[in-house]
Amino acid sequence: MQVVAVYGTLSDLLSVASNKLGIKATSVYNGKGGLIDDIALIRDDDVLFVCEGEPFIDPQTDVRPHEELTGSHTDWLTLNVGGRYFTTTRSTLVNKEPDSMLAHMFKDKDAWGNKQDHRGAFLIDRSPEYFEPILNYLRHGQLIVNDGINLLGVLEEARFFGIDSLIEHLEIAIKNSQPAEDHSPISRKEFVRFLLATPTKSELRCQGLNFSGADLSRLDLRYINFKMANLSRCNLAHANLCCANLERADLSGSVLDCANLQGVKMLCSNAEGASLKGCNFEDPSGLKANLEGANLKGVDMEGSQMTGINLRVATLKNAKLKNCNLRGATLAGTDLENCDLSGCDLQEANLRGSNVKGAIFEEMLTPLHMSQSVR
Repeated sequence: MQVVAVYGTLSDLLSVASNKLGIKATSVYNGKGGLIDDIALIRDDDVLFVCEGEPFIDPQTDVRPHEELTGSHTDWLTLNVGGRYFTTTRSTLVNKEPDSMLAHMFKDKDAWGNKQDHRGAFLIDRSPEYFEPILNYLRHGQLIVNDGINLLGVLEEARFFGIDSLIEHLEIAIKNSQPAEDHSPISRKEFVRFLLATPTKSELRCQGLNFSGADLSRLDLRYINFKMANLSRCNLAHANLCCANLERADLSGSVLDCANLQGVKMLCSNAEGASLKGCNFEDPSGLKANLEGANLKGVDMEGSQMTGINLRVATLKNAKLKNCNLRGATLAGTDLENCDLSGCDLQEANLRGSNVKGAIFEEMLTPLHMSQSVR
C-alpha cells in the first residue's frame, strides 16, 4: 500500500501512481469498485485502487494467487478440491514427495494449465474430506485424521496422488484400527439362534468356524457344510448329520454316539480318539458315507452300521470296531493295525492292500478269506 497526496487533476494522480507503483496506471477505483472519473469525487480518507486497464478485483474477497494479482511470482496458491478451498504453498505440494502427482502438477508455475475456477483457484476433482489429511501430512509429516474420517478413503486418495510414504503410514493405521479377530468357540445358544434364522432350504455354510467343545447334541445338522471346521471335543451325540460335509474337519476327541451319519462326507477329516458308538452310516437310498483318508486312530465305533462305507486309505490303528456292520465296505489300503474287528460283518468287504497286523478277528460273522489280499 502506498500513501500519496492527491492534488491537481486525475491525470496527475495517475502519473504519480504510475511512478510510485511501477505500473502504467490508467484507471482509479474507490473501495467499493466505483470508477473515479473526477478527482473531486475523492475524499480525504478514501482508499483508492489503480490498475492498468483490467476490471476491478476486490482484494478482500479474491482468492487468486498473489502473483496473478501483482504480476510477480509467489509460492502461495489456492486449490479448489471438490468445491472446498485450500490455501497452501507450492513448496508444500512439491518438496516432501517430489515424485508424486501433486508435485508434478505444481512443480512449474503453469503446470496445471488453465484449469482454474472463476476465482483463480486450481480445480481438483477429488474428495475434500480425504484430501485434507493428505495436505496436512505434506505440511508437517504427521498423519492426523479427524474422527469420522474413513482411513480407507484417505488411503485411496494417497494412492491416487502417489504419496508413497503416506500410503505406508495409512496401511499400518488401518491394520491397527481393525478389531482383533474373535477366535472364541461358537456356543450352542449362538448356533441354535443361527439355525433358526436360516431358511430350511438355504445352504448353511460353516466352513472353518470354531465350535470346539460346544454341545451340539441332538441338533438337526443335515446338509450343513462344516468343511475344515473345528469340532474338536464337541458333543454331537444323537445329532442328525445326514449328508453333512465334514471334509478336513477336526473332530478329535468328540462324542458322536448314536449320531445319524448317513451319506456324510468326512474325507481327510481328523477324528482321532473320537467316540462313534452305535452310529448309523447306512443310507437306505444307497448314498454311501465317505471317510476316505480320514484319521480314525483310536476311535470307538462299536456297534455302528457301516454298510458300503468308504474307508479307503483311512487310518484305524487301535480303533474299536467290535460288532460293526461293514458289509460291502471299502477298506482298500486301510490301516487296521491292532484294530478290534471281532464280531464284525465283513462280507463282500474290500480289504485289498489293508494292514491288519495285530488286528482281532475273533467271532467274526463272516470268515476273512485270503483272497481279500490283506497284509
